[in-house]
Amino acid sequence: MTVLDTRTLNRATLARQLLLDRADMPVLDAVGHLCGLQAQEPQEPFVGLWSRLRAFEPGTLSDLLVERRVVRTHLMRRTVHLVTADDVLAWRTRHDAMLRQRVLGVYRRELDGVDLDALAAAGRETMADGEPRTMAELTRAVADRWPGVPPRALGEMLIAGLVPMVQLPPRGLWRTKGGVRNLPLAAWLGRQPDPDPSSPNVSSPNASAPDGSDPVGQALLRRYLAAFGPAASADLRAWSGLAGLPAAVAAARPELVSFRDERGRELLDLPDAPRPDPDTPAPVRFLPAFDNAILGYQDRGRIIDDAHRGLSVAGERVVLVDGRVAATWTVEEGTVVATPLRRFSRTERADVAEEGRAVAAFLSDRTSERVRVNSF
Repeated sequence: MTVLDTRTLNRATLARQLLLDRADMPVLDAVGHLCGLQAQEPQEPFVGLWSRLRAFEPGTLSDLLVERRVVRTHLMRRTVHLVTADDVLAWRTRHDAMLRQRVLGVYRRELDGVDLDALAAAGRETMADGEPRTMAELTRAVADRWPGVPPRALGEMLIAGLVPMVQLPPRGLWRTKGGVRNLPLAAWLGRQPDPDPSSPNVSSPNASAPDGSDPVGQALLRRYLAAFGPAASADLRAWSGLAGLPAAVAAARPELVSFRDERGRELLDLPDAPRPDPDTPAPVRFLPAFDNAILGYQDRGRIIDDAHRGLSVAGERVVLVDGRVAATWTVEEGTVVATPLRRFSRTERADVAEEGRAVAAFLSDRTSERVRVNSF
C-alpha cells in the first residue's frame, strides 16, 4: 500500500480546502464543498472564505444567510457551523444522538432524572408560536417543570441537543453584531430535517439501514474525503463527532482507494480527488479562528506541528507558510499583526507581509493596508 508522507498529505489538504489556489467558485458552492465552516465566532467565516475564493464579497455570504440558503446551527462536534440549508436538512438527523450525548457529557449530573423526551416536547411547544427566542427566554418558559435543574443545562440540551435550531440573522452578518436568537430549523427553512434510516432511535447512533449501507453516513464520508482526504476513520470521527461511521466505511470501501501515512494508519480517499505533487508551491494564507483545515483531523500533523497543536483549539488565528502553521495573527488598532512561531527567511517574511496587507485591506473595506510582522 502506497505511503503518503506528511508533505504529500499537506498539499492534498490545501488543494481540497481551496488553500493552494483561490477558487473561482460561488460562495454557496464553497460552503457546500467545505462541508460548512466552523462559525462560533460569527465573523470568522468571512476570513475563511476570503482566503479561499477569488473576488469574495462578504455581502454575498450575508445575503445567503438572510435568504435562508445557509444557516448557523450546532452540527459537527456540537459546535456552531455555517452550513448550506440543503446539508443541514440532509445531515441533522444523523447527528442527533451525538449532539444529545455531547450535551450530556457536560451536564449529565445536572440533567439526571430529566425526561429528555418531555423536555424536547416542552421546547417544541414553546417555540411553536414562531417567535425567535434567546436561550434564556426559552429556558424561562420551561423551567417551572424542572425546578432545581440549572437553567444553562436545560437550555444547552434544548438548543444544541433536542430541538434542531438555527441562529437567526443579524447574528453572523458581515460587520453586524447581534445576540443569539433561535428558531426551530423546520420553521426557518419550511421543512423538517430528512429522516435517517441508519438511526431508527436516538440510542443507536451507529445502527445501520436495513441493508447495512448507512446511506447518510456514506454521503458524509464522501463529502468529507472530497474536502479533507486522504484521511483515516479517526479523522472522520474527529471532524464529525460521529463514531467513525463503520457501516458507511464498509459499504463505500469498494469505491475508495487506500493509502497509509507514515504512522501506518490506513487512509481512505476518493479515486479521482486531487493529490498534488508534494513540491507544489503553497502560498501564504491567513486562516480564521477554529478553521476546519486544522480541526477537521484527529492527526493534525499534516498542517500543524504538535508543539503548536493547542493553538488550534484556543481560538488563535494562524498563518500558513509553505502550507504549515507558522505564525499567529490578530488585528491591533486597524493593523494586521503577525507573530512568527519560527524564524522566517527574508522571502517568507515579505510574503507574509504582502498577504497581511491584503487581509488588512479586506477587513477595512480597503481603507488600510497596515501590517506588522513581529520578530521571532
